Amino acid sequence: MTKIFTQQEIIKVVPELDLISEIENGFTYFSEGQVNVPQRGELYFDEPPGEVRINYGNILQDDYYVVKMSSAFPQNTSLGLSSTNGVVLIFHSKSGQLLAVLLDKGYLTSVSTAVAGAVVAKYMAPKKISKIGVIGTGTQARLQLEYLEKVTNCKEVLVWGRNSTNAQKYAAEMSKKGFNVEVVKTTADIGQNANFIITTTPAIEPILLDKHIRKGTHITAVGANDSEKNELEPVTIARADIVVTDSLDQSRSSGEIFQTWINGLISDDDVLELGNVIKDKAFQRASENQVTVADLTGMAVQDIQIAKAVYKHLAS
Repeated sequence: MTKIFTQQEIIKVVPELDLISEIENGFTYFSEGQVNVPQRGELYFDEPPGEVRINYGNILQDDYYVVKMSSAFPQNTSLGLSSTNGVVLIFHSKSGQLLAVLLDKGYLTSVSTAVAGAVVAKYMAPKKISKIGVIGTGTQARLQLEYLEKVTNCKEVLVWGRNSTNAQKYAAEMSKKGFNVEVVKTTADIGQNANFIITTTPAIEPILLDKHIRKGTHITAVGANDSEKNELEPVTIARADIVVTDSLDQSRSSGEIFQTWINGLISDDDVLELGNVIKDKAFQRASENQVTVADLTGMAVQDIQIAKAVYKHLAS
């Protein structure tokens, strides 16, 4: 019998899971070629603007395959609705039987992205993070900071948002969680004073300028997940000492690396896949003076790993 789990049940169980290990394993499986993950499906709407993504696949020799549909409709907030939604389906890979429906409403997508950010920090962050800079004030800006806490000790945070009211609200909420958060007026303040920066916006033009980025800084960019979005200047990617992506193939058509590639400033040889960085210390940060960038566009292996972990726990 197919099991159906609500968002409330899923949210309750997530803190009990070691998702960093699960998703870290997913990245290594991917880079080792141990997955069956076709190109993701994408659907876009104009009036009102919205986007839907379909990720699906399985880990080879595994008992499950996963199909995830997630959506983002930014104008929903003006209607009192969540801007994100989604569902995850888990099937048995030997019979095709539908085992579970996870009615997560996009929650697991948000969490898996934040966990991926923590995995990046584990291998790419400076040894001493003076301040964490967060660009953006939405759900991902919150979750990235919460999961970063699992792999770093820094509590000093600078935040910038286009809407000052939202930035103040973010600062108040995250301060209650134990962070010392200061709202800044410009992204230049972030670049000049933080050496670990997270960008989480849907910007279509660079909002963090290269001239403001300090030597020794790491940047995790999660906002640009298609061919139109762009948070960093291409020159930042081009001059970085280490450039990491979740999927080299996917970075050829979306994200910060894509924007750099179409400007002729980077080649495949200049980019490392996160799974290979995890496996080989030689690819990881080697100096406190290096500028490093991770461009996360979102992968099916993350959805597979987090969905399996949640399902196994809830179904046991």
